[in-house]
Amino acid sequence: MKKIAVLVEDHYQVLEVWYPYLRLKEEGFQTVLVGTGRKEYKSKEGYPAEEEIPIKKADPKEFDAVIIPGGYAPDILRRHKEVNEFVKKIFEGSRLVAAICHGGWVLVSAGILKGKRVTGFSAIMDDLKNAGAQYFDEEVVVDGNLVTSRNPYDLPAFCREIIKKLK
Repeated sequence: MKKIAVLVEDHYQVLEVWYPYLRLKEEGFQTVLVGTGRKEYKSKEGYPAEEEIPIKKADPKEFDAVIIPGGYAPDILRRHKEVNEFVKKIFEGSRLVAAICHGGWVLVSAGILKGKRVTGFSAIMDDLKNAGAQYFDEEVVVDGNLVTSRNPYDLPAFCREIIKKLK
């Protein structure tokens, strides 16, 4: 069974965590909420998500993919070197890295965007470009083992591409 990390921190976008988490579980994958070391995180609206594995105990070799949801959580996640290293190791291992909305901020901090085609929330377009990526205003952009989307409305296309890559 393929194992997928879904990163979580306070101020996460509720749909961008729970839609992929549950949709991938429905496909038979093992989804795991990976946080920065606290028991519980609150969405922007206060909806709780319980950490299943702290990032310090998450071995990237044990995961087939990582999903980086948006909201303002990515701005907190990227401040943890363990998060950036985890994402980079999964990417360098040719395993799937998927980011939606502001999740691209973690891709920037992980240093994996040079020469890549991506999308993300329009407010972080300059950050993505300055990290060396080509930005496209499309619902989903796939470049090798990297899948990116812009916002919650893109979740169906985002999850379809993730599932295609994992099967």
